Amino acid sequence: MERCRTGPHSRFDLKYHFVWITKYRKGSLTGEVGVRSRELVREVCRTYEIEILEGSITRDNVRVLLSCPSNISPSKVTQYIKAKRSRKLLTEFRHLQKMFWGRHLWARGYFVASSGNVMDEVIMEYIRQQEGTEPDDGGDNFRLSKS
Repeated sequence: MERCRTGPHSRFDLKYHFVWITKYRKGSLTGEVGVRSRELVREVCRTYEIEILEGSITRDNVRVLLSCPSNISPSKVTQYIKAKRSRKLLTEFRHLQKMFWGRHLWARGYFVASSGNVMDEVIMEYIRQQEGTEPDDGGDNFRLSKS
């Protein structure tokens, strides 16, 4: 209970492990695209008061452990992050438009699992140990800086 967050009329500790893959598992999340993708995830999370506990980007997928407010469902979190990132990345990087015709960067589905206190450390370690993780952009992986 030491990590509980508070809302206007609630206390909560909701953590979800999300995984998204690119359409056709195309390895396009490298270099500048990976760095920009990470920035967009931070931006969306900041907007909706979602705390990023851990995250990594590989060539074809994104894995994050998020602490979410109680008024946002996991499906809405997925919708906010995938939609905004897809639209921005496709407009900023022209080569992605050729790779992902039809304006769909992400595969339709996603994986989400809730985690408890024991699971958090296991999931964080799993995310940290992923092979092929893109180099960081100077920040502490996905975590937002305290400002």
